Amino acid sequence: MLYVNRSFKQMRMSGFLFDLPEELIAQYPLDDRGKSRLMVLCGDNCIEHRTFDDIADYFNAGDMLVLNDTKVLPVRLAGKTEAGKAIGVLIAQKNETGAYRILTKGRYTGRVFFSEDFYADVSDGKEAVFHHDGPLEDKLREFGLMPLPPYIKRPPCGIDMERYQTVYAKKEGSIAAPTAGLHFTHEILNSLRHKGVVLETVTLYVGEGTFKPIQSDNVSDHKMDSERFEIDTSLPEKIKETKINGNKTVTVGTTTTRAIEALSCGRYKLINTSGSANGYQRITASTDIFIYPGYEFKAATALITNFHLPRSTPLLLACAFAGQDRLLRAYKTAIAAQYRFFSYGDVMLIL
Repeated sequence: MLYVNRSFKQMRMSGFLFDLPEELIAQYPLDDRGKSRLMVLCGDNCIEHRTFDDIADYFNAGDMLVLNDTKVLPVRLAGKTEAGKAIGVLIAQKNETGAYRILTKGRYTGRVFFSEDFYADVSDGKEAVFHHDGPLEDKLREFGLMPLPPYIKRPPCGIDMERYQTVYAKKEGSIAAPTAGLHFTHEILNSLRHKGVVLETVTLYVGEGTFKPIQSDNVSDHKMDSERFEIDTSLPEKIKETKINGNKTVTVGTTTTRAIEALSCGRYKLINTSGSANGYQRITASTDIFIYPGYEFKAATALITNFHLPRSTPLLLACAFAGQDRLLRAYKTAIAAQYRFFSYGDVMLIL
């Protein structure tokens, strides 16, 4: 938990709630990633309405763009119990024992079959030991579905295998997409490179902690789950140099922001280190950093982020970055202007 001062410790969740018409929750991605609507917060009372393929207009040569290159695995499985009853299993995280933490409805204990040679022994609906030939990832790619969030009221389909994934996704291991990155196309990234923008990547493996709702009324009582990230230790030095040169560091999404802020303020637990191509170290670590209003950002100077759920930690991070009143006023504007919300929805640039 990240405490700032006494007044922020007493912050109430009721101040971050808003009413959202259900029809504004995007159920499908747009045909063209780059045609999402883009709301730009460029001052206390300044809002511009663009489309995402205009994003390069807000960058200058020497600016830095930091992306989360994690890749979503199709970890949602449809199985049957030994009695033939249908059961859904969502794989959340591998435990140190080699078993996996899972999410299911109910508290089933017993064997669950996904195919003749791919099954799991489930304990209390919370943990599973999988039995299969070859890597589990291969079985997931063969039998799994993309783990769409519950506010998307339809089954996963073929389009989600491509579109619930960024175009630069590389390192498998997340159970949810870093959704702010879903709007980028290769053409948009190339236009940024052509303009002289420096592109950097981190990897934060998105788990339950990112989307677990805040149940407590007192914001600071919420406990973040730890999530694993990988980052080159040269990145803080590059960010510092970017600032010295008068340029901005733009983080894509709350997951990217949490990773570089965790490294910058020392809020992480080291797992291991390895060498990197530039002579620096690449660290693997975990962080439970919880960023909410009152936090002073050490690395990010601009933020690209989707429109988030009430009671969510990404919403509070965005409020911390933009200012609570400023962000919630922008959300009211977005609702009135019929912006699309959440994972497959539209996007915001906070300057």
